[in-house]
Amino acid sequence: MKKILIPALLASSLLLAQEYQYEVTPLIGYGIAEGNLDLDNQFLMGAELQYNTDTLIKPELSVLYTDADYENSSVSTDIFRIAINGVYEFDKVGSITPLAKAGLGYETIDKHYAKNTDSAFADMGVGAKIPFTDAIALKLEAVYMLKNNNNRWDNNLAMLAGINFSFGAKAQEEREVEKTQEAPKIVDGDDDNDGVLNSQDKCPNTPENDKVDANGCTIVLDDDNDGVVNANDKCPSTPKGDQVDADGCSIVLDDDNDGVTNAADECPNTPKGHNVDQNGCSTDLDLHIKFETASFNVDADSLKRVKEFASFLKDMPYFSVQIIGHTDSQGREDSNQKLSERRANVVKELIIQEGVEASKVSAIGMGESSPIATNDTAEGREQNRRIEAKLLRK
Repeated sequence: MKKILIPALLASSLLLAQEYQYEVTPLIGYGIAEGNLDLDNQFLMGAELQYNTDTLIKPELSVLYTDADYENSSVSTDIFRIAINGVYEFDKVGSITPLAKAGLGYETIDKHYAKNTDSAFADMGVGAKIPFTDAIALKLEAVYMLKNNNNRWDNNLAMLAGINFSFGAKAQEEREVEKTQEAPKIVDGDDDNDGVLNSQDKCPNTPENDKVDANGCTIVLDDDNDGVVNANDKCPSTPKGDQVDADGCSIVLDDDNDGVTNAADECPNTPKGHNVDQNGCSTDLDLHIKFETASFNVDADSLKRVKEFASFLKDMPYFSVQIIGHTDSQGREDSNQKLSERRANVVKELIIQEGVEASKVSAIGMGESSPIATNDTAEGREQNRRIEAKLLRK
């Protein structure tokens, strides 16, 4: 009897020790882009599918997606990455399985600003799997990607985390082993009151009121997708896109100090001093270009401000500008009207010379009709001899 029992136990142990055939891992993470790309760091999401062969290197299919913003503009772009990798898993350290991987992939990007192109890339990374149960684990990865982008080499780094689900042959093998053994009689129950019988419960001490999966293990939920799980979330209905604190409650931020919070700000990099609308985008502003009486010459200080404003316009592809010239009340009204038009057109041409598309810039003159100060003093007249800019959304 012992001669039969011992080999049977050894065979069953070998079967139970085998790996599951497949692993799938939904992922979220954070991407850090190189400065050449002119892209803000971005939130990533995706998935990995691994096939557990008998070889040392295991094939993996990786897919990542992000909606990234170009720096200093309101333009966003979809980025898709797909890669085929080889994964090597080291011997376990305690219950943790370290891993390393490398492979090749291809990236597509729908808005090709900053000379960004669709291109192949090479990647390599390190990570670890930390088990919750026999078939569910936390998977952490850091993946470096090197892309040949328009005859230059650009670097990206992705920090990823996901829940790794294993399935396939192992479950079948375990059932085959069970068929060859005499199953003991079980008096079943549900000791942790989670709705899963003890005989099927892989997490027999689930905390009270936790939602569980078919194996009786806690499901980690985050209904408002703010990165704080429901159990710890004191603000469970945080608006999408809000940054939150450790309690899952919105942090009110206004990075460009324009009076419009980041969550509602469609123009998050408005220059200091600009008047903005309810969306945080610049409206009318004084370019602080002053003129001598009857003159349309732009001095060096004013020219510097014109260049700064032109640089701002180039980063705002969805806006055009109307340059408005004004005069004081000295002289004839018809002459002042022509002078204001001349001043506006001079500034318009200077802006175009700085590389702004001519179709985005128009000019009008208002003559002496719209003073902002009294014309009875020299100081007031100096303020009235001015250039204003009116930003218009296309």
